[in-house]
Amino acid sequence: MKKTTGRAVMVLLSLFAAAIAFGSQGVKKPVAAISWGRCLVQRPKFYAGDEAIRIADNALMHQRSTGGWPKSIDVTRILSERDKAGLRKVKNKEDSTLDNGATHTQIRYLAKVYSASRLERFKQGFLKGVDYLLEAQYDNGGWPQFYPNRRGYSRYITFNDSAMIGAMSVLRDIAEKRSGYKFVDESRRRKAKEAVRKGIECILKCQIIVDGRRTAWCQQHDEKTFAPRPARIYEKVSICGGESVGIVKFLMSIDNPTKEIIEAIQGAVAWFDRAKLSGIRQVSKPDDSERGFDKVVIKDATAPPIWARFYQIGTNRPIFCGRDGKIKDTLAEIEHERRTGYSWYGRGPAELLTRDYPAWQKKWVPGNNVLKK
Repeated sequence: MKKTTGRAVMVLLSLFAAAIAFGSQGVKKPVAAISWGRCLVQRPKFYAGDEAIRIADNALMHQRSTGGWPKSIDVTRILSERDKAGLRKVKNKEDSTLDNGATHTQIRYLAKVYSASRLERFKQGFLKGVDYLLEAQYDNGGWPQFYPNRRGYSRYITFNDSAMIGAMSVLRDIAEKRSGYKFVDESRRRKAKEAVRKGIECILKCQIIVDGRRTAWCQQHDEKTFAPRPARIYEKVSICGGESVGIVKFLMSIDNPTKEIIEAIQGAVAWFDRAKLSGIRQVSKPDDSERGFDKVVIKDATAPPIWARFYQIGTNRPIFCGRDGKIKDTLAEIEHERRTGYSWYGRGPAELLTRDYPAWQKKWVPGNNVLKK
């Protein structure tokens, strides 16, 4: 057998790569270079390149006439002419949302590509998205999950999936002229600053108070009364151990916090400390189901603290709920599909209590540590 040369190897590899790029029917299936989930964490030089520009053009294709974006779309996917024609037909669809990271993520991406490429169309798409955020905000400072289609629970002030915090974070970056947003005009900058101010007031009004003590937040709150509200049938009125972490971290990032902000942070941190669950661990157990696993809670004295997603207001009792809408005391009591298809426990507050809060407390309220034993 003849010795394979380096050039021959390269040819074979090229043919192999080409074969992968084609489906079993001979139809080419090009793949994007990056995933949308990593669109904001690329090296700076990426955003001036052809692939970044292609993805940014995709973002403009997906952008609705409202200025916002729908959820659960893969902006990195390579679009055919048929895809583009379909998107043009739904341009006026009223499904823009902040759910699942939508809209504020696209806004940030367009800012990165515009700053690197200086292509005007991306600046205009960015500004249209910012205008959407400003228009979607309630007068009381909150943001609904969907706008302008605010039906059912989507009209509530929404913290779930970092909807409101995502909107406020990008607006604050604009208001404070942070790197990558210095091109924004002063009129929008002033509006962004006011929107953030109102948003902070809304956060403080939504914080759940039990027996005179500040606790944390529900995933969504009434757009008029600020009271906690339910969403899907298995998402009950509760204090939420997940989304509340992002709210507290946002408040902690505010320089020279007011007395009200300090009290809100310390109240939430003290609640996280009281609500932690010790001596148990959630594990995945292989089974014969379609998902191939089950979620099981076991006793483990060595396990680090974890937090439930939902706590009953007033008792701090973890609550669980399946599609029957009935509240259960344990994860094992709800059906397999909801047990495995939803995040019922998490460790998000752990880093907040052990790292973020101590550093914040030392900087802004030295000598007043609510976690002291």
